[in-house]
Amino acid sequence: MMKFKSFKRYIIIIILLIAGISQSNAQEVGLSFSYFVPKNGYVSTPVSPFSIRGIGVDVGRFFALQTGFSLYRMAGLNIIDIDDFESKEPLLGPNFTIMIPLELVLEFEGNVQEFRIKGGGFGFYGFANKLNYGNIDKAIREAEGWVVANANFDHDHGIGLGFFFGAEYVVRVTRQWGLSLEGNYFIGDADIGLNGTYTGGPMAGPLETRTVDYPDSKVDFTGLEISIGILFGTN
Repeated sequence: MMKFKSFKRYIIIIILLIAGISQSNAQEVGLSFSYFVPKNGYVSTPVSPFSIRGIGVDVGRFFALQTGFSLYRMAGLNIIDIDDFESKEPLLGPNFTIMIPLELVLEFEGNVQEFRIKGGGFGFYGFANKLNYGNIDKAIREAEGWVVANANFDHDHGIGLGFFFGAEYVVRVTRQWGLSLEGNYFIGDADIGLNGTYTGGPMAGPLETRTVDYPDSKVDFTGLEISIGILFGTN
């Protein structure tokens, strides 16, 4: 919980600083509806209206620095770097994940249309986490060659970091607002520290219990974000 509180304070400071600077530098703010399609996971949706992106400042004529945040209801993310087994299906979820980008944007502007290339870093944090024991037990059975397996794990979701790149197409309806279609690809991870026990065995038995610790295990935040948004502000 302390990690999450520190993360929130850090993000709020960044957003307030950039928003304050932007008072003297024209930039819009965007409200978006996004889908996140994770690698080896389930398609996830935002918790509306908690997706505010595009807060930032102009840096010269063609560049801008932007931030914001999105709150996702993640249906399922994968966990990687587990020593004893792996899965192509999500092992974590559902949960809530807050994601904060910090991006540099290259803008190509026309009279009513804009094309933007963007990239940068991001941080994320998942809370109200649940492990997907159905997929975990299945992965253990396949790795061990067992007929039955039952896991009982503890975990501690840390603050994750990564980088992303993408593009955005904007149509200006008026000088005050416009519509955008955006796609970004994210690559990042966060420590989760799975540990605990699992019990299982073959059809004829006997069952055995193993105590395990996976300190290098990580939440895999890799995937494609597709957003449809409304932009407010002058250009």
